[in-house]
Amino acid sequence: MRYFYGDKTPLRILDEIELWKRQESEHTIVIRQIVPNLERDFEEKLKNWELNLSKTAATAVRYIEEVIRCKGMISPVLYQSIRKFTIFALNQSLSFVVFLNLLVAESEAVRCNEIAVAVINHIRRESEYFIGIAKASLHCF
Repeated sequence: MRYFYGDKTPLRILDEIELWKRQESEHTIVIRQIVPNLERDFEEKLKNWELNLSKTAATAVRYIEEVIRCKGMISPVLYQSIRKFTIFALNQSLSFVVFLNLLVAESEAVRCNEIAVAVINHIRRESEYFIGIAKASLHCF
């Protein structure tokens, strides 16, 4: 993402949030699929992550629709709401990365599966990429 799109910046940031939250949600499914013997506690946590990440993606879509309806005339209140939502999405991804690190460190099923470790590390790096985008975007508004 380029960091400044003029009056389209909030819309572009929301597009990124929707994309990455859907991606993170799908990643929880991938992890459950490649580690079929995953401990029940971690499996449940991944299902909760899937649900929460999907909700965040859906919220991004609602904001996108609202911004489009504004036709470029975003109110200061909506602008601040989008900024707060961006911070929320950023913090959610930071927490997801912490969870992924915990999963690799504490799940015997993951540690014994080299492919799972490699995939989870890749997923973590993708979430870290989004974190970088979100942090940079906060300087734009």
